[in-house]
Amino acid sequence: MVEKRTPIQINQAVNKIIDHFMEGKTEVISINDCDQRFLGEDILATNDVPLFTRSAFDGYALRSKDTLEASSHQPIEFKVIEKLGAGMVAVKEIGPFETTRIMTGTKVPKGCDAIIMLEAVKEVEKNGEKYITIKRKVKDGDHISYQGEETKKGEMILKKGTRINPGVMAVLATFGYTKVRVAVKPKIGIFVTGSELLDIDEPLQDGKIRNSNSFMIASQIRRAGGEPVYLGKLPDVLDTCTNAVDAALKDVDMLVTTGGVSVGDYDLMPEVYKRLNGKVLFNKVAMRPGSVTTVAILKGKFLFGLSGNPSASYVGFELFTRPVIRKMLFCENTHLRAGVAQLNVDFPRANPLTRFVRSKLYFENGKLLVDPAGIDKSNVVMSLAHTDSLTVLPGGERGFQKGDQVQVLLLEDEGSSFPLN
Repeated sequence: MVEKRTPIQINQAVNKIIDHFMEGKTEVISINDCDQRFLGEDILATNDVPLFTRSAFDGYALRSKDTLEASSHQPIEFKVIEKLGAGMVAVKEIGPFETTRIMTGTKVPKGCDAIIMLEAVKEVEKNGEKYITIKRKVKDGDHISYQGEETKKGEMILKKGTRINPGVMAVLATFGYTKVRVAVKPKIGIFVTGSELLDIDEPLQDGKIRNSNSFMIASQIRRAGGEPVYLGKLPDVLDTCTNAVDAALKDVDMLVTTGGVSVGDYDLMPEVYKRLNGKVLFNKVAMRPGSVTTVAILKGKFLFGLSGNPSASYVGFELFTRPVIRKMLFCENTHLRAGVAQLNVDFPRANPLTRFVRSKLYFENGKLLVDPAGIDKSNVVMSLAHTDSLTVLPGGERGFQKGDQVQVLLLEDEGSSFPLN
């Protein structure tokens, strides 16, 4: 007898998963090894930035009050008493109508409150001594970066869950973080099911296809920040599948399977979950592709039963598995970032279910446009190579026309995100 499944709405499915989010773990590693990891704690400033009051340009440090009468008709002369390069500290204290030659980033000498840029002065030499003349007034604070104006010691500068990129690396080094606490990458096991699957190095056979899903899912896991663990292919044999899933959960933080979640004679994963006393959160979602996506909890761990169709599996992972990984990495924004774009093609056929179209974004004439990345079928692989977004077409009684504004979910973006409504 075919199992009857009642689909739930996408936001209901997401909320059921959120209610069972698991806590992540942290570890401390060298700054040399932390690139592209996720911070496991808030990062605080260990010193003021700038650390000292410094010059923002090459020029001359002086007292602004000595320039009040300067003009093109009445140039004022300053004696150069010292020359400072980067990393040097002044020995002499500035007096009235005295100046120090200074380089960008150098600590401003005591008594100075302004820098006049090099190109704004005339340099002269008299009796073996150097002078400058200026023809305009300089204001207090001109071209000076004051101690602590960017960050003060003790301030939070990076939030827990931030992905470490080149800019974050620069900040960590600036504050002397030789060791960095990061989120432990969750280990996600991958099984592919189906006796029709061949390894990628096997020659093609009639009625069989090469396994592409495991490589695709592994890449999605890495993009999300997890560590994929490929566990192999499962045949369409119930006892074998049950024992393999049970054993795998001892070594991974969650498990992803592709295929075997529909209602056909050889779709065994629902029965596997039942045999292992897993709590099924849902087994059908009102969406295309990926309606048969099944998510269960077993031994405190997530089991994601994704469709065997590549595009359906891809979409199911991004909507349901990725948020769990990101939560375990302490990310504040766990869902894909949402934006708005203009459809550049017609989708005239009405669909009762919300559709996620693998898409490509581009700018043209100042507008953000979106096109399908290829053929819009759940078993299609080619379109995935060109996909950078998912276009959301809500279910209803009408189709969509070229020029309509639609929501798009950005796959490669690290900005703030919004739960899917």
